[in-house]
Amino acid sequence: MGLTMGLNMLLLLAMVGTNILSLYHLSSTIQPPSPSPSPVPDHLLHQLSTIRATINHLTSLRPTTSTTSSSSASNPPSDLLLYAHLSPIASSCRHHTDLLHRYMNYIPFSLCPLDTDVSEALILRGCHPLPRRRCFSATPAKASTAFPLNPFPNSLPDSGVLWSKYSCKSFTCLNRFNENLGFNTKLESTKFLTYKTDLDLPISQLLQIAKSANSPLRLGLDIGGGTATFAAQMMLHNITVLTTTMNLGTPNNEAAALRGLVPLHVPLQQRLPVFDGVLDLVRCGHAVNRWIPLTAMEFMIYDVDRVLRGGGFFWLDRFFSKGVDLDKVYAPLIGRLGYKKVKWALANKTDSGGLKNGEVYLTALLQKPISK
Repeated sequence: MGLTMGLNMLLLLAMVGTNILSLYHLSSTIQPPSPSPSPVPDHLLHQLSTIRATINHLTSLRPTTSTTSSSSASNPPSDLLLYAHLSPIASSCRHHTDLLHRYMNYIPFSLCPLDTDVSEALILRGCHPLPRRRCFSATPAKASTAFPLNPFPNSLPDSGVLWSKYSCKSFTCLNRFNENLGFNTKLESTKFLTYKTDLDLPISQLLQIAKSANSPLRLGLDIGGGTATFAAQMMLHNITVLTTTMNLGTPNNEAAALRGLVPLHVPLQQRLPVFDGVLDLVRCGHAVNRWIPLTAMEFMIYDVDRVLRGGGFFWLDRFFSKGVDLDKVYAPLIGRLGYKKVKWALANKTDSGGLKNGEVYLTALLQKPISK
């Protein structure tokens, strides 16, 4: 109640201030016409902009009937209100106040809650970047002091992960459940090396293509790269690749870090956290497919163009969609980039879902023109 009354009072004062300034401006402009009317003073424009921004900000914090269904929604955590004065909070967060309040409901200056599931639920709903918190991140009690230098060690150390939020409590358990999750380092060490079908693009062939095009590979980004196996293989060639990945119930980020690689905890719909025109290569793996909304897919492709330098490569690795959609939707979308087609290979998706839906795989290697 006190918070609501306080916000109402601030809104009232802000609106009164806006009206007073507006009247001042009107009274100063209702004068006999002059050859050159004087502009509105900069300090008044600044004050008006500040007041409008304050109104918008306070309105976003003001409880409404749609967000007061619980005591959590009607009483924002104190640190959430404090942070809101320091930095704007992503607009999508206001649509998920219950999750946001759970995320920010912690004891300051103590251990942070183990709530990766909550943070990822917010991130996947567009609440990103998340607000910062004033708490200490938990670390494993017996963290390894001898991390493997080889990105394909015999096994990943279980001591490098906080397992309490995961159904499995070791990498061995995960491999027993499904060895294709990316945690079986022996299996992962064989990927991206051989040519079995036209959909394959071995790293050796990729490097030869880049060399022939006089476009060396030094820096890359792997979108939705799981446990960062592609980055690991490129590391063996002294090429730095960052990996965007989400955990979604398995310790993908932790595994990538244990291999000496950099995981970026960002979703597919997030703007790539890289400056314009600095990358030599961007790869999109299985995470990028027809299940992504078309508009989001389009924005992502043009964001790839933003971060690629002229002469850089865009690799769509086994993108799948319905065959008819590839011809009518995705191929024209990709074609609008105006990139050179270095490789364009199609194959039928032969699993049950692929056969039922008439799906196909596409592997495409495209080179950005220098003039772009």
